Amino acid sequence: MLRTLVIAAHPDEPEMYAGGTAALLARAGHAVKFLTLTNGDAGHHELERVPLARRRAEEARRAADALGVVDYEIFDVHDGHLEPTVETRLRVLAALRSWRPDVVVALHGDGGGHPDNRAAGLLVEHAVAFATTRNIEVGVPRLERQPLCLLMVDYSTTTHRHDVVVDVDPVLDAKLDACLAHASQFLEYAPWQRGFLDRAPAPGDVPAGRAFVREHWARFLRAGEEMRPALARRYGAAEVGHAETFQLAGYGRQVDEDELRRLLPIFGDPSPAASGAGQG
Repeated sequence: MLRTLVIAAHPDEPEMYAGGTAALLARAGHAVKFLTLTNGDAGHHELERVPLARRRAEEARRAADALGVVDYEIFDVHDGHLEPTVETRLRVLAALRSWRPDVVVALHGDGGGHPDNRAAGLLVEHAVAFATTRNIEVGVPRLERQPLCLLMVDYSTTTHRHDVVVDVDPVLDAKLDACLAHASQFLEYAPWQRGFLDRAPAPGDVPAGRAFVREHWARFLRAGEEMRPALARRYGAAEVGHAETFQLAGYGRQVDEDELRRLLPIFGDPSPAASGAGQG
């Protein structure tokens, strides 16, 4: 069985930025785990840290069920306090080695936006560097091979190659339901931040909730024109409405197209034009 580990900074980010891909991989037989490096306890306009962290952990479990994700680990680190320290790097390395992933999905380590997100990206890059190193000891045996590493976008990503773009139309409802499981974020905090809290539907109104997420998070759902070359290479002329985009990381296992398709068994038959796993 192939294994995938999606690592982000806060609960709800794996769902929005890679939830469809996670659902497809789970359906294809991967064991998929989500790991967030903070507990998200700053992300609300009314709730205090302790009850918010507890609530977000419960939301994460429901989101995992919606996607077929078999494990969801949340580090007990305060939201807004994540730093790329050696101590945290070793903790990420231990989690990485424990799951023994074939594929790792992470955030970009460079750019602006939330400092936790950039720290999370750097921590994964630095942990992967030692995944196979025998003499870096964290109480878990080293990996025999580096995992394939993919970088997902977030709200502040400015530089990103669309190397691997995944059609998530078949699992769109599962992705939307996973986002809605994080009601504290998608129905409360983000709408409050962005000024449309008065238009948020009631929790439990699934059709209205799905429509709400599709409207207000469209940039992370729709297949943009910049994704079309990569989509055409792996899906041919198929019409794709919703997609997730990933950049092949400069770290981790470097693969050709055949190896990429073996590790990500979610694409159709190879296109005659497909000649490598490079830029899309």
